[in-house]
Amino acid sequence: MTNLKTGYAFSTRLSGVGSAFPARRLSNDELSKTVETSNEWILERTGIRERRISDPTNEDECNSSLGFAASKRALEMAGKSADEIDLIIYATCTPDTLIPSTACFLQKKLGASKAAAFDVNAACSGFIFGLSVADQFIRTGQAKTILVVGADVLSTFTNWQDRTSCILFGDGAGAAILERTEANASQRILSTHIGSDGTLWDLFHLPAGGSKMETTPEVLAQNLHKMQMKGKEIFKSAVRTLADYAAKAIESNQINLSQVDWLVPHQANLRIIEAVAKRLNFPMEKVLVNIDRYGNTSSATVPSAFDEAVRDGRIKKGQIILFDVFGAGLTYGSVLLRW
Repeated sequence: MTNLKTGYAFSTRLSGVGSAFPARRLSNDELSKTVETSNEWILERTGIRERRISDPTNEDECNSSLGFAASKRALEMAGKSADEIDLIIYATCTPDTLIPSTACFLQKKLGASKAAAFDVNAACSGFIFGLSVADQFIRTGQAKTILVVGADVLSTFTNWQDRTSCILFGDGAGAAILERTEANASQRILSTHIGSDGTLWDLFHLPAGGSKMETTPEVLAQNLHKMQMKGKEIFKSAVRTLADYAAKAIESNQINLSQVDWLVPHQANLRIIEAVAKRLNFPMEKVLVNIDRYGNTSSATVPSAFDEAVRDGRIKKGQIILFDVFGAGLTYGSVLLRW
């Protein structure tokens, strides 16, 4: 039966999720030995206690390997094999290499020989952008089973001498299996919403490493190959847009925010999350938070927090979940689904 609201013959449901992190834990106390900071200072401003950091010499902890581990867990939960995947969408801004895509490395590791594979770069919003793209492929009948991964190894591009930014970031991966379902199925993605504002590109960017600026010795000496951010400006934009995109998802589905069982926001800063919840008048006890243990893992924050809550039983079948993100670009997005 065609969904009269969307006009599509199919809908999309999440059937499996997974996450993975490198082994090393970098605590605030350990970090305070290399930069002028303290556990109390970091906790008060960010809510972060520790973060996971990849070992660049360990092949099992590169971006595609973390994505592989998360994908295997998602496939297992969904009861699917790699040869059933039609498409791999890999959301990352820290790929293994610029060429080829990290999605192709993951395809090889999974043995998903029937799948097309490509990367999406929307920074911290990447996983939501990937879900939105996958939803269109499934709704229009172009695919039955899609693997969407959000994974980043931000530690490689962090300036570890900058105390305002190095305290924030960690490495990790999250993955989801999306499957075709009936148009009006109860368990499905209800809507996706994405947006961008390129006029705010300079709030968070990485100047060197692309075709515009080669990583010469002079560039390296100026740390232009490391992430640059304007924290105060990002905070203001993040609170406003996260609240706006949450409202957009709610309004488009003609429901009340009180009907949402769990809000899963991008884990950039606990103070941002709390400010958004206050702006929405949404109870913090219904907001998923894991930034205290993992830091900001960019495109991995939402799928990893969601996976954790599914596996520990907080999220139950039939509940309504709201994903809500922002990222460099600037980029924004939300997804409303019934799990």
